[in-house]
Amino acid sequence: QVQLVESGGGLVQAGGSLRLSCAASGITLKDYTVGWFRQAPGKEREGVSCISSDDGTTDGITSYEDSVKGRFTISRDNAKNTAYLQMDSLKPEDTAVYYCALDSWGGASCSEGGMDYWGKGTLVTVSS
Repeated sequence: QVQLVESGGGLVQAGGSLRLSCAASGITLKDYTVGWFRQAPGKEREGVSCISSDDGTTDGITSYEDSVKGRFTISRDNAKNTAYLQMDSLKPEDTAVYYCALDSWGGASCSEGGMDYWGKGTLVTVSS
């Protein structure tokens, strides 16, 4: 059974940092595109960042939504079967529930409709 468990969310002041983790079980993370998505109160879920699979052809290519470029960094640790989202210079508008998801296609882009597996999310609240 595939499980994705996000952790690392919490309350932080504007300008602060958090690192979100996405621990996978029942699946080999490196074979999948990993995406981080977020849903702010009253808004639709949106893509934040994606990283391609590590299959020898698309090793760790990343993409970011414009509003987080230069502030967020996506990565993975294949030995730990875990993906991360390092979030720096946080802003109140980053407040949302953050979800990780996997897509079997392996490329560096990801869309909500294409993801195969989802975690339950972790809440990030950024105070001003």
